[in-house]
Amino acid sequence: MKQRFGVLLVPVSGLSGTSYPVGTQVAIRGTGGSVDGFVDGDWLPLAWWEFADTQPEDMPRT
Repeated sequence: MKQRFGVLLVPVSGLSGTSYPVGTQVAIRGTGGSVDGFVDGDWLPLAWWEFADTQPEDMPRT
């Protein structure tokens, strides 16, 4: 499956307890109303309204 990417539209807390602000880039797995998001290995259970899909070329290079 091709890797999907997105950005957070609202602040979301990861499993670690870290709160990620709006605009945080996430790797996304799954489809449907809820998906798994990951930021540096931290899992974020995401609902469809908490993120927007982006294309890899839209992501800034770090």
